[in-house]
Amino acid sequence: MNASPPHTGRIVLLTTSHRVAPGLLSWPAWEALRSADRVVCGDPEHPQLPYVREAGVPVAAGELPTARELVEECAEGRTTVVVAAAEGEPALTDGLAALAGSGRTSMPELELLPGSYDLPGARFLDLVQVMDSIRTDCPWSGARTHEELVKYGIEEMYELVEAIEEGDRGALCEELGDVLLQVVFHARIAQEDPEEPFSVDDVAGGIVEKLIHRHPHVFGEEQAATAEDVREHWLRTKAAEKRRNSVTEGIPLGQPALAMAAKLGQRARLAGLDVPLPAAATPEGDGLGYELLALALRAEEQGVDPETALRVAARTYRDAIRAAEGPAEDPAAEGLAAEGESAGA
Repeated sequence: MNASPPHTGRIVLLTTSHRVAPGLLSWPAWEALRSADRVVCGDPEHPQLPYVREAGVPVAAGELPTARELVEECAEGRTTVVVAAAEGEPALTDGLAALAGSGRTSMPELELLPGSYDLPGARFLDLVQVMDSIRTDCPWSGARTHEELVKYGIEEMYELVEAIEEGDRGALCEELGDVLLQVVFHARIAQEDPEEPFSVDDVAGGIVEKLIHRHPHVFGEEQAATAEDVREHWLRTKAAEKRRNSVTEGIPLGQPALAMAAKLGQRARLAGLDVPLPAAATPEGDGLGYELLALALRAEEQGVDPETALRVAARTYRDAIRAAEGPAEDPAAEGLAAEGESAGA
């Protein structure tokens, strides 16, 4: 009877996410660590090491063995777990790949074992960390104020609207990131306020509480079968929260005029107020404004956003202008023609 070949052991590369609290490892990761013959880590300051050692697992931290040394120590069925650094262990994995590809080395079983995974939204933590570094180390970003960033926030929102209107998915993703940057930037500046500081966690926590409170049909016992039921829940809870003296409170006057007019009309309609349109202050000039106001209110009553409707019409008009202009001429040719005219003059 032929003796079976000796088992060549196992090398486990254990990866973890720096976005998950240290010590929160998967059960397979803990099983691998506790059953291993040896656990090694190239980074003596690895955030997982205190928790692994606290669990009674000894770790040899410092310079990692070479790929060949690891293969040799896993002979006779031994298992070595390598706790990888945040960027992985490219030198080690390249060395193991070279040995396996040579065909001359009896290789142990190689396993990549994720010990923790990023949760949804984990990259947001990276953004907060990067923004903190930029605010601290960048001369321009470190000196910005809320007031100085206002124009950028408005620009980014308009670029987001354009990406949506164009149906450009790549641009939509990018512009959402730019808008998110504005939120994180303002929150980071707010941390430094000497009298009323708040952080991005306060911002996120506030909106979470608001969403939960205004969605009792999701997080409470109320029922909402239709979108209109949801809207009624939202308006009712919002009115109770704000306790405003006028339905016009909370409508920003700095928004585009058509959108503001429609919002005023919506608030009056939902409050059951029959408010006649004001007469034009003067027979000329201002009358056009009141005509536009009437159109905006009519659009709102019909469920049409006048700002969006006008943007669609304006974009169509822009295309018509371009069509009337004919094909674009070669800029270089235009430059030569202009130069010739100038010389002839």
